[in-house]
Parts: sequence; C-alpha cells; structure tokens
Amino acid sequence: MKAVIASSVAAASYGGLRLAHAQDRTGAVERLISLNVNGRTRRVDVLPQETLAHTLRYKLGLTGTKIGCNRGECGACTLLIADVPHYSCSTLTHSVKGRNVLTVEGLQTADGRLHPVQQAFIDELAPQCGFCTPGQVMSAVALLKVNPSPTREQARQALSGNLCRCGAYDHYLNGVMRAAGTRS
Repeated sequence: MKAVIASSVAAASYGGLRLAHAQDRTGAVERLISLNVNGRTRRVDVLPQETLAHTLRYKLGLTGTKIGCNRGECGACTLLIADVPHYSCSTLTHSVKGRNVLTVEGLQTADGRLHPVQQAFIDELAPQCGFCTPGQVMSAVALLKVNPSPTREQARQALSGNLCRCGAYDHYLNGVMRAAGTRS
C-alpha cells in the first residue's frame, strides 16, 4: 500500500515539475516579477508553482510570516492582500502581482513604533511561544480595518482561522479588544 501511494505521489510531482519547466522554456510564464510588499516594489525570480510564503521568507528575507502546516489550516502565515487576510502558504506568488501585500514586518512605523495591535498583544501578554503571533496580529489588523469596534464574539470569529498550540486564545482576544479601545 505504501509503495502505491509513494509511486503515485512521485508521478504526480514529476508531472507538475515537467509542466512547470515546459512553461518556462516556452516563455509562457514570467519568472521575474514585481511585487508590492509593505509599500515597496520588489523584483523577484518566482517559479510558477511557488507560494507567497516561500517567496517572502526565502527570497525576500521577510521571516515574520511563519510556515506552520503549509496547507492552509493553521493561520501562522496569514498576511493581508489588498487589506484582506490570506494564508500565504496556499497563495501562489504569481497571483499577487499588482496587489498590495502587507506582512507583519510592514506594520511597524518608520520611527519604530509598533502597530496598536502589536502593542496591545504585548500589553496583554498574548504571545506564549510566539509562533502563531504574526498570523494572529494580521488577522486582528484586518478585523480592525473593517470593524474598529468589534464585539468579543466578532473578534473570536476573526481569529478563528488561527490556531495557537499554547492555547493563549483569551489573551489574543483581550489584545484585540485593547487595540479596539474596549475591554468587553
């Protein structure tokens, strides 16, 4: 059984790689693209099947975006694309050309001040191990952009796509409410 599964995976992977290389040779897929990340235009060489999380971390050095599950389930890689939260591990880099991408590194002001959500999370001692924190921050920022005064239940819903292996959910919710200026 294991051999059948392994051979199927190998065959599927090889076919995808072969297709990607064929597209590159014919010039059908542009490899050197411009991305607008954190307000800066960055030129980067991107493979057709490359995820945004991979591009950000390994090609642009923006390691605040964490790769947890690498299949769109944990939320550690959450960032904003045109102010909407997305899992960057399941977003192809080529799909964000011409769109504004905001990572956790882009939240800090030029003079070094933290975003109100980041400061509120610190004040509420929200991060435990910290691995999920960038995704939690980005989900909270997205919520407060569309709803500056959410209820606790609305904040809970907004953060529901972010898993915390330490179980610090209430601390993160307290941080969102603090950033919103309410403590209910």
